[in-house]
Amino acid sequence: MDLQDIQKRIDADLGAIKTDADCGTFHQRYLSKSGEVTALLGQLRDIEPSRRAEMGAALNNLKKSTEERLFTLQRQIKEAEFKARLMKDKLIDITIPDINARQGTLHPITVITREVEEVFAGMGFIIEDGPEIATEYENFESVNIPKNHPARDMQDTFWLERQEGAASVLRKKSAEPLLKQNASVSDLLVLRTHTSAWQNHMLKKYGPTFRAICPGRTFRNENIDATHDTTFFQVEGMMVGEDISIANLIYFMKEALAAVFKKDIKVRLRPSYYPFVEPGFDLDASCIFCDARGCTVCKHTSWIEFCGCGMIHPYVLQQGGIDPKKYQGFAFGFGLTRLAMMRYGLDDCRILNSGNLEFLKGVPQK
Repeated sequence: MDLQDIQKRIDADLGAIKTDADCGTFHQRYLSKSGEVTALLGQLRDIEPSRRAEMGAALNNLKKSTEERLFTLQRQIKEAEFKARLMKDKLIDITIPDINARQGTLHPITVITREVEEVFAGMGFIIEDGPEIATEYENFESVNIPKNHPARDMQDTFWLERQEGAASVLRKKSAEPLLKQNASVSDLLVLRTHTSAWQNHMLKKYGPTFRAICPGRTFRNENIDATHDTTFFQVEGMMVGEDISIANLIYFMKEALAAVFKKDIKVRLRPSYYPFVEPGFDLDASCIFCDARGCTVCKHTSWIEFCGCGMIHPYVLQQGGIDPKKYQGFAFGFGLTRLAMMRYGLDDCRILNSGNLEFLKGVPQK
């Protein structure tokens, strides 16, 4: 086991990284389930007992330092790409400060999203992004929602029609006859109803072994009230590899919740049904408002329903080009809108989309 050799190759490969895609390739080669560093950890059992502790500590330090260097480099690359795009605008010098400008504040969803991304990036998750317009296949079929599933109903989904390279939202009155007349609905697009619409892309892009999250905005044709809106934010998470189990799911969700709420959080699973997982669960978190003693928020149960999750359905893995007999994975999805309401003690979700500047002024900034 030559640690100096792999350290030299890691240093060389890190120095050669230029793009975000290069970061994904590096992670796959060294830090993934089948990566070289992980493989070395598996070889510790073959080392004589007197050296095993020393080598184990050295390997763990190597893995931790490599992950930190990779995530730092990935952030630098993204910041450089963003700055390069800004500098292309030669009409306005954005570097000149406005003396009279009022300092703005970040939106609660932005604050929460950045915290969640930072937490999961620290656990080795790739941060993905996806378009808000999805194909019917991506939004439904690829995640095991068949054509007769009620989730495709016009009352729930904003359907769009392709028009000369563009897409236009179909109102209910005009969409119903169109759906009846056309034999195939696959010509239509949708405003994604869940971030699960990006599962198939992540499976094909990073599989068969990876861990990634995809936060973003989603849309449903809801009747607006204090707890429902037509636009809300979610985060989708996946981990795929060999020998992945429900225990892995519980561990990562517990660690993520503890990091977001800055306190130890207990979790529990209740059986539930979601088309894209089998078995499926609702994950409950111990109430952060009363420290699990019982209050009106948790209805004196000490638990708050946090997210849906489960082991990825074999059909979903197959649609992503992954052999479900060899690989397994878990998936989870939770609402960033709901998380923001919990964090800031909000009882009406509509204020998050209202543009109320007085409310935004009072949002604590990280």
